[in-house]
Amino acid sequence: LIPQAFVQDLLARTDIVEVIGSRLELKRAGREFKALSPFTNEKSPSFYVSPARQFFHCFSSGRSGNAIGFLMEYDRLTFVEAVEELAGRLGLDVPREGGKFERLVLDGPLDALAAAQRFFSDQLRKHQPAIDYLKRRGVSGATAKAFGIGYAPDAWDALTRFFDDPAHALEAGLLRRNEQRNSIYDVFRHRIMFPIRDARGRVIAFGGRTLGNDPAKYLNSPETPLFHKGRNLYGLFEARQRRSGPGGPVSAGALQHLLVVEGYMDVVMLAQHGIPEAVATLGTATTRDHLNLLFKATDRVVFCFDGDRAGRAAAWRALEQALPEVDERRQCLFMFLPQGQDPDSLVQEIRAEAFTQRIAQAQNLSVFLLGELGAQVELGTLEGRARLAGLARPHLARMRDSPLRSLLLAELERLTRLRREELLEGSSALPGSATPPAATSRPPLDAGQVRAIKRALQLLLERPTLALNLPGIELLAQARMPGMGILVEAIEFFAEHPEAHGGQLHEHWRDTPKAAALERLGPLEPLLDEAAIEREFADTMSRLVRKALHQRTEWLQGEAQIRELSPAELAEWQAIRHQLSGRPLV
Repeated sequence: LIPQAFVQDLLARTDIVEVIGSRLELKRAGREFKALSPFTNEKSPSFYVSPARQFFHCFSSGRSGNAIGFLMEYDRLTFVEAVEELAGRLGLDVPREGGKFERLVLDGPLDALAAAQRFFSDQLRKHQPAIDYLKRRGVSGATAKAFGIGYAPDAWDALTRFFDDPAHALEAGLLRRNEQRNSIYDVFRHRIMFPIRDARGRVIAFGGRTLGNDPAKYLNSPETPLFHKGRNLYGLFEARQRRSGPGGPVSAGALQHLLVVEGYMDVVMLAQHGIPEAVATLGTATTRDHLNLLFKATDRVVFCFDGDRAGRAAAWRALEQALPEVDERRQCLFMFLPQGQDPDSLVQEIRAEAFTQRIAQAQNLSVFLLGELGAQVELGTLEGRARLAGLARPHLARMRDSPLRSLLLAELERLTRLRREELLEGSSALPGSATPPAATSRPPLDAGQVRAIKRALQLLLERPTLALNLPGIELLAQARMPGMGILVEAIEFFAEHPEAHGGQLHEHWRDTPKAAALERLGPLEPLLDEAAIEREFADTMSRLVRKALHQRTEWLQGEAQIRELSPAELAEWQAIRHQLSGRPLV
């Protein structure tokens, strides 16, 4: 592991303009630089680099990030490779953490997870039945080592006794507390253990396959601040290492494709047979977050499912998630397996070459989409063609405006004999802006309030020193406003690190929804000068504090109707009322 302190120091010494300018032709545009997007084919520049934020933003592709993120996107490097590239530019050696420990010292849940992985690996070597099970499944010792596979002993307290202090292991979801008995016990027992790693290779969770009669054949770590099933993929870190085989040399460069399968053993056995580009969802359907991870690593994603009805239903759910993400650059394909086979069993039966040929024959998204819709209608009738148009319309609305969408429309014009305008007539959403059904039931947000929070964060990233000596932060931290938590955390980060810039905050939040929120913020208008930025930030924060004061007043008023307020609460209520009225307290 690379120490986080080194990464932050590296970003502080790096000039993102120099890094990107060595690869793209940048031109000055006010306080920023612009260029043609390296990720899309465009004629007008929509790619901006901010020296103040140490951040890039590409409007045409939606990609944003710091210098490390740019190298990962543009040069298709892993996180470690990007850090090494930047360190090499500065003549620095990249330090590493890890190695054998004289005693177990835990500084957080990540350390607890890393220690647990070492514990499980050590237990595997000592437990012959677990070794025999892996041998029966065809897993070699080299493969088990490459994926860090281990074994959780058949005991309630094996891992519990391993930790002198269980606090971080509890936080990491490795242990659980029995409140009634006031005791702690192991979550994983008598299971083959598969470490789940993040983009940097850090263990963030585990999957366990039972060796007993447990009705839950597979068990994942519970969701924690580090781990979300819908945002992580098993084997993605290993796939991005581009190994020629377990334990083989690592080769850099973009992955030609990624194969999305369902199980841990599918990933492991495909890699053992020379197909290292497989990743697995973690017991959940494919999500938009999964697709974002996949398309960061490759432009070609192949979904692999069983050929039965359940498999095709799962493939259709994946297609629905993929529609807003695909275009002329991003490609999704669908591969269906013979009845009763999974990737693990099939690759052992037909070997790697034949399996690779099946991947090459996977259906394009458009073929699968039109095939599934066409199977529901009779194209030889007027009613069937009208029905096809109605079935296709909501799916077209979910797609971004792109050549792929235009070609799909052209094919539907041919099949239905309707004009493009008629195919899109009555669509309730603009192209690429369809709202998922779940979102319609949410209460409406205060759009002005959301805009104010985004604007404050945008201004703060441009001038991090604005975070110093800000009043009312405690009040804002208690406010019930979407996005306020991110703004408060950003203020606290810059107040604690006054010399930091936006790129370092992004690194601090890497692989979290908060980092994604930063990426969605565009650059400031070029005409704003330093004084204007400071005035607008002060005004925006004043409005947010005033809104928080109103919320606090409403809460106190509501509490007063059901109970007697304390003297401190009454004094606070009076102080807030005077502050909102602009009258000084006497």
